Amino acid sequence: MKLLDSTTPETCAENEIYNKLLQLDGKNILELGCGRAEITRAIACEGINRHITALEVDKIQYRHLQAIDDLANVEFIMAGAESIPCPDNNFDIVFMFKSLHHVPLDLMQQALQEIHRVLKPGGLAYISEPVFAGDFNDLLKMFHDEQIVRLAAFEAIKDCVDAELLSLQKEYFFNAPICFENFADFEQKILAATHTDHKLSDALYARVKQKFESHLSESGAQYLMPIRIDLLQKER
Repeated sequence: MKLLDSTTPETCAENEIYNKLLQLDGKNILELGCGRAEITRAIACEGINRHITALEVDKIQYRHLQAIDDLANVEFIMAGAESIPCPDNNFDIVFMFKSLHHVPLDLMQQALQEIHRVLKPGGLAYISEPVFAGDFNDLLKMFHDEQIVRLAAFEAIKDCVDAELLSLQKEYFFNAPICFENFADFEQKILAATHTDHKLSDALYARVKQKFESHLSESGAQYLMPIRIDLLQKER
């Protein structure tokens, strides 16, 4: 398994990747750490006969999710990946979109064991994690350095594969485009995220804003986020 990819991977939206790697129609799907449910909504609406159970551990975000009333095939539950309130051998596919590194360090292995438990034999776990590299990462680490937790997430997956809990079917790298209209958009989506309490001093806030605005153009501030996907399978 590779932590980084030295080549230049393709640039595309993540839905192009998971739709290429997975067949989702007719599947019972679990999403761990659904956030604002943007990807949840796309998965629920892009195909047919899909049932999604979407977990979110952030209490504030979960309250917003409860107000969603137009996704009849989605069930939102407040819970973390380390304690999934679902039966054994229940899901065809488990998704984690940039959420494993948010699981507490001492619970990452437990989360992967839970994924194994709730997957059906032959079921697949799709885990995407941001690679600690690139201009957007350089901006984030000014106030929220995730190097330790992202490396821990990679090591947890590697240990899971080495222990033969789940088998590695494919490792895939790509660049996800990210665009912010302006700094206010960045502040609302990133600095004000409810899952992390970002406390910036006035001086640091000014430096972050200055670095952000150095990328700003008439079309907004555009970045490429390198992503690693590990596609894992439960064999028994």
